[in-house]
Amino acid sequence: MSIRRSVIALSLTLFFSSQALAIDEFKIEDIQVNGLQRVALGATLTYIPLQVGDKLNDFRLTQTIKSLYSSGHFDNIEAYREGKVLIIKVSERPTISEIEFDGNKDVKEEQLASNLEDQNIKIGEPLDKTTLTQLEKGLEDFYQSIGKYNANVTAKISHLPRNRVKLTFEFSEGSAASVKQINIVGNELFDDAKLLSLFESKYDLPWWKFLSNDRYQKQTFSGDIEKLESFYKDQGYVRFSVDSTQVSLTPDKEQVYVTLNVKEGEKYKLKDINFIGDLVGRERAIKAMVPLRAGDFYNAAAVTYTEETITNYLGAFGYAYPEVKTIPEIDDETKEVSLTLNITPGKRINVRRIEFVGNSVTDDEVLRRELRQFEGTALSNRSLEASKARMARLTYIEEVDFETIKLPGEEDQVDVVFTVKERPSGSFTAGIGYGDLTGLSLQLGVQQENFLGTGNTLGVSINTYSYQKQMSLSYTNPYFTIDGVSLGGSVSYSEIDYGSRYSNSEDYELIRISSRLTVGYPLDETSRISYGVGYLHNEMSNISTPSEQMRNFYSIYNDADSKTNQLVFDNYELNLGWMYSTLNRGLFPSAGKSQNVNFKLAIPGSDAQFFKFTAEDRRYYPLTRNHRWVVMTRAQFGYANGYGETDLGDDHVLPVWEYFRAGGQSTMRGFENNVVGPKLFYATPATQVNPITGETEVRPGEFGQIQKYTRNGNAAISNGGNAQLLGTLELIFPIPFTEEDSSSVRPSIFVDAGNVWDTEFDLSKYSGLADEQFTQLGDYSDPSRFRASAGMSVQWISPMGPIVFSFAKPLKKFDDDDTKFFSFNIGQTF
Repeated sequence: MSIRRSVIALSLTLFFSSQALAIDEFKIEDIQVNGLQRVALGATLTYIPLQVGDKLNDFRLTQTIKSLYSSGHFDNIEAYREGKVLIIKVSERPTISEIEFDGNKDVKEEQLASNLEDQNIKIGEPLDKTTLTQLEKGLEDFYQSIGKYNANVTAKISHLPRNRVKLTFEFSEGSAASVKQINIVGNELFDDAKLLSLFESKYDLPWWKFLSNDRYQKQTFSGDIEKLESFYKDQGYVRFSVDSTQVSLTPDKEQVYVTLNVKEGEKYKLKDINFIGDLVGRERAIKAMVPLRAGDFYNAAAVTYTEETITNYLGAFGYAYPEVKTIPEIDDETKEVSLTLNITPGKRINVRRIEFVGNSVTDDEVLRRELRQFEGTALSNRSLEASKARMARLTYIEEVDFETIKLPGEEDQVDVVFTVKERPSGSFTAGIGYGDLTGLSLQLGVQQENFLGTGNTLGVSINTYSYQKQMSLSYTNPYFTIDGVSLGGSVSYSEIDYGSRYSNSEDYELIRISSRLTVGYPLDETSRISYGVGYLHNEMSNISTPSEQMRNFYSIYNDADSKTNQLVFDNYELNLGWMYSTLNRGLFPSAGKSQNVNFKLAIPGSDAQFFKFTAEDRRYYPLTRNHRWVVMTRAQFGYANGYGETDLGDDHVLPVWEYFRAGGQSTMRGFENNVVGPKLFYATPATQVNPITGETEVRPGEFGQIQKYTRNGNAAISNGGNAQLLGTLELIFPIPFTEEDSSSVRPSIFVDAGNVWDTEFDLSKYSGLADEQFTQLGDYSDPSRFRASAGMSVQWISPMGPIVFSFAKPLKKFDDDDTKFFSFNIGQTF
């Protein structure tokens, strides 16, 4: 019996090499499987294509062994015959209990784990040792593609109890090979410097370009070759080609020499342009989209642009999957190219359903009302992009993307799925600042721009400065009606002690109660208009009137019969606003522009009649395709003044609380809050001695001395003005030493400039002052007395809301301006 058993075992051993040894056929009376640990017997028997009663021969035994190996559970299989019993002895593959990576820096563990899972190497699965060598080779090939030719990857197996193993991948990455030299051979039309400037791959970098990289990467260099080919073909050199590329390594594998052999050819002109296919009845419009004309030099970029433009145009009419292919016919004798555009629009596609994914807070309806692509209508790429842009402008949406999904069995219908990534829609609004003049200032507030997922805005704020207390409540429904009419309202109460040493203003106390109602509606996709009505009750008390500005204001509105030093104003105001925006995002935009114009009027019959006009223009210019480098410009203009006459015949003037003031985080960084503009001063009347009586008399309308209004010896106090012009130039750049764009942190460097002035100020009124006094006063009606500052800002969309850090230094200031190098705010972005 033992001799027979060994013969069968030996036949199985030799089977896979030569099949030289055969066995005698016999009828199976029983099948036994030995050596099973983790794999169940029932599962194993499903891989054995034999049953009791079957006859066993060479062929069927071979099929059984193959089937068991194909299960992936076994490393070794042996078969024996004891009489008419088939015995199969198996050795199970060990189970992967742990996977560890050591020494990897250029490859993230998430990428490695994903790659291993694709090879079915993951915790809990049996280990197939034959795949480890392939993995090692594949990872080393990857390292070579990024220029690390000395990289080595070793997979080590550590055996654990109960037939388990720990896999450890050890990486020795080595240094990346640098590009030592790039040679271009065969170029006569353009010199090396011009062509190499197109390349992302660099070499022989000067020391000051320490942020640049001369590392050799195969994919990067392939892209450089494509750029080179595109450059020539855009100039009309249709036959340009890169005939060969040689990459040579130095013996230490740390430097690379690259040689490109190019053939430039001659410049070709365009002979004619023809169209074939189905132009869907829009032949005239489609032909007008071609920027090339017969006789022009061939331009590959223009050809690609034409294909994309026609594709997008057809997509706007429901042809979701058009094919536009340009067929060139090159005549090497005449050096001309004939282009034939083959247009296959395909079937018009309708949208069956639109779904949203990723909006865990925001209701679907809030997103759906921003759609310009509707269910049951033809699929339009323009409508899809417009829908995406409108959702992206919502401040509580960080990213938006969409995909169209073809329906099985339906050639003319698709579903559209919008995938959104939400931002925290609530913000904790706070500000902390300190200045020599204003001292410590605090702000506190809560604003929910997506209240309960409805898209409505609810704001509650409590602001506490050293001289001000304010409480406000506001609520806005941007879709009060289904067609986009918005309705909003606010109420607020504030107490301001401008007599505080930190107020940077005239001495008085102000209590204000206000309420406002605003209605807005869209004019088109990018602009809307709003109307508002409001009531404001202002009580000024403890008024100190030494300054010229307050003296003029008080003399107009003071009630001579009143025994209290108090002014009370009840104003009814009308507001008209216009807003235009093509910004690509609601927060941290990187392209587009926004414009705002607002006009406020205290209607006739109000205690203080005035008007106020403000305008802002903000633009973003991306410098790179990925929008990592962006230039932002901002301009703000404002003008306000009184109109009409009081009951006593005086002209109404602008109330002091409506003056424009600049300085601080939101207007001009590097300056203390509200210090930019005209300064408060008081003037002493000029006097003369009466030669007859010897008494000192006042000379009417003349001034002998002026003094700037300061508090506790600090810088001069600002009064503000009725006109302002402010500007900002800002360069937004990516976070240093990172490759990925950040949607939550934005650093920038900036220059702020501008001025606040008083058009009603008359300097000639004080011409009688001594020269020194007159020079000290300055012309506060002169708009050219601008200030400027420069610095760096970092904005961060934190869980509490936007946080802004600014460091700024004045470039131009006046002696009586107070400055602030550092400021920090929560709840404010630019």
